[in-house]
Amino acid sequence: MAGSTIKTVHDIFQSMEYGPSATPSYATAQAWLDHHSRSLGLFIDGKFVRPADRQSRSLSDSKGGTVCSTVCAVEDDVSQCASSAASGFKAWSGLTCSQRAKLLLSLVSVLGQHGQCVSELCELCGASCPPSTLVRLLQYYGSWAQLRDTLITNWTPLGVVAVVVSDDCSLYSIMLKVLPALAMGNSVIIVPGRSSTPAVLLLAQLFMGVGLPAGALNVLTGSDMSLGAKVAQSPSISYVAYSGNKQDGVMLCKATAGMGVPVSVSPCIGATCPFIIFESADIDSAVDGVIEAAFKKKREVHWVLCVQESVLESVVARLRLRMVGMKCVALCCDGDRALVDAAVQEAQQQGATLVQSCAAPPSGAQYPPTVLCGAAPSSPFVVSPSPGPLLPLMTFRSNPEAVTLGNHSPHGQAASIWTEDLTLALETAKSLSVGSLWVNSHSVSDPCLPVSGHKDSGTCTDGGQEGLYQFLRQSCSSSPPLPRSSPVSMDYSVFGTAASPAIIPDVSDPARAPKAYLQFVGGKACKSVSGCCVAVQSPGGGSVLAYCPDGGRKDVRNAVEAAVKVQPGWMKKSPSARAQSLYALAKGLEVKRRDIVVSINIQTGLSMDKAEKEVELSIARLSDWAAYCDKVQGGALPVPQSGSALSLPEALGVVGVVLPDKDPLLSTVTILGAAIATGNAVIMIPSQKNPLPVLAFIQVLQSSDLPAGLVNIVTGLRDQLTVALANHSIIKAIWYWGSAEGCQYLQYTCTSPLKILCLFCQKDEEGRDWTHSSLLEEMWRNAVQWKSVWIPTA
Repeated sequence: MAGSTIKTVHDIFQSMEYGPSATPSYATAQAWLDHHSRSLGLFIDGKFVRPADRQSRSLSDSKGGTVCSTVCAVEDDVSQCASSAASGFKAWSGLTCSQRAKLLLSLVSVLGQHGQCVSELCELCGASCPPSTLVRLLQYYGSWAQLRDTLITNWTPLGVVAVVVSDDCSLYSIMLKVLPALAMGNSVIIVPGRSSTPAVLLLAQLFMGVGLPAGALNVLTGSDMSLGAKVAQSPSISYVAYSGNKQDGVMLCKATAGMGVPVSVSPCIGATCPFIIFESADIDSAVDGVIEAAFKKKREVHWVLCVQESVLESVVARLRLRMVGMKCVALCCDGDRALVDAAVQEAQQQGATLVQSCAAPPSGAQYPPTVLCGAAPSSPFVVSPSPGPLLPLMTFRSNPEAVTLGNHSPHGQAASIWTEDLTLALETAKSLSVGSLWVNSHSVSDPCLPVSGHKDSGTCTDGGQEGLYQFLRQSCSSSPPLPRSSPVSMDYSVFGTAASPAIIPDVSDPARAPKAYLQFVGGKACKSVSGCCVAVQSPGGGSVLAYCPDGGRKDVRNAVEAAVKVQPGWMKKSPSARAQSLYALAKGLEVKRRDIVVSINIQTGLSMDKAEKEVELSIARLSDWAAYCDKVQGGALPVPQSGSALSLPEALGVVGVVLPDKDPLLSTVTILGAAIATGNAVIMIPSQKNPLPVLAFIQVLQSSDLPAGLVNIVTGLRDQLTVALANHSIIKAIWYWGSAEGCQYLQYTCTSPLKILCLFCQKDEEGRDWTHSSLLEEMWRNAVQWKSVWIPTA
């Protein structure tokens, strides 16, 4: 037709211009929303409910149009939901493993029928999730539901699990929490974010359609993160699993502190991840990967490009070529544009040069893909990236420098390394402190691999068999749970600062004065920095048995400095070498048996026979840990993609332990063995009530071949030292036996950076059975974090 402006496919190929894009209709999703009158209620007890007189909030699409409205739940809805979930747990956990597996696997075919609707709802609301990934999750966890009682013995479901997510969390991240919890026999309450709410409600409806018991899966929607804290207040909630951005996760931790419910945090949004290109890489493939990861996929993480200096010019030249003609990327709002402009201006002021696909428009919520060349690791736009398509580029000279750059970020979520040298790839993978690492690839995932958030990127393990244990408890465990109660009114700034009853012992008559013990820091017995002591009283609270140093913040700081120096070398030792050291420690305890039996007898009032038995059990426990060193390891796992994938257990780093009162020696060696057998260094705070057996154990440590600083023992007031452990940024995990107030303080405080917490509120005569051998598996899992390494093949 004359004057037609319609271009043929041939014309488009000749000019290499973008062709017209079809506007998606989302017909299936729109029909489902229309069926619900575009007003989505709560999903409680197997059905949609919309209580009267409830506020609602609108959900908008990427263009600002209204998709639907959702109900904001109130406390009455939370109570009704919790009651339904408790009933649903009884019905769901009462089924056999085979029945639960059959139901979960039947969802695969149902999702095949309704996958288009799920996909369209995700696209419409900005929470893209391919149905194929959900199918893979259902297949994997359906099979684990079948095998729970066969391969995971002596573990039972927790009860009611609350899965809370932030507004920007993907549907995949939600189901990575929900499906393993269901597979293990728990009931689940989902508190979804804004963008994932419609898809989550649809999936809940599909679950009910295949026969899931009413109440086994419930969905509560609200206006903000406070709803998650309201759900946690319910006495029926056993565990809270959070996924999303860190800010909301920190708010949830602080809001639930003292409620007596464990909270795990997986900050999967907003982490800074290194993309490392070595000179031995296929540069073309690496640059293609950079473009796809940084500019073409939804940015749940911020990438930082690290390039070896010898190939910098080649990489930048290919980036310029590949970015030509790329369109501007839509930002979330005009406010993001101001942040992007400020970051670019700051980068240029610091000497960075720009590589852009096109000139930036003068205004509007759009910005072109931009590489900021010449960034420094300390630059604000690297440390705290702004939203938008900005990619900082840094350079390095040697392989160790690349590892240092990769570990510079406080986050430890993921990394991508590009090299054709497999030895270099594996060495770098082992040295980077991240949960997921991809070799010559990026952003690949599969539920079969366990992944832990290293450093400030999480406090739990998701995926694989290891990720199932956060939703289980040992059936034979006698460990008391945290007390379910309302949080105590506390001034966190003054906790642990009460006046110390520290004294300077009178040694004018050494023959009659109680013995003054020393603490153990950096491989040496020493006094506390303060020079003062605390009196250790007899079991009845009468006479003074001895004096121990009154340690404080500076003593903990010195212990951490000593531990940090030695822990990397200890972690790199072979498991058999660590085992030999533990066997030697057991022999050393045998040599000092008589002295320690006497100390237990004097401190606790136990008979000599019972004290002898505790020492005998302690010697056997150290031997058990020595034998355990090289028995449980990771390995290669089958994955649906081509290539290989490795799961690797790694040490946490420096662990702080506040020891329990009960069985003072046996509990100490059990905890100590778990920590050092897996490659950690440890700072231990002896029981304030029964410290003498631990102080006597220092003699065994002094004569052992453990590296100086690997094990440190700091004595003093429990609350004061707990504060010192909580506020030290290097300590990765804290295992605490103490008061309910101490548990609440740690839950509130250990959020920046995130610390892994194992909390036990002990009473005078309560506590776990330290003689039980099942403790070894539980404590081993608490002492390691997991890393997945992907190695693709053609």
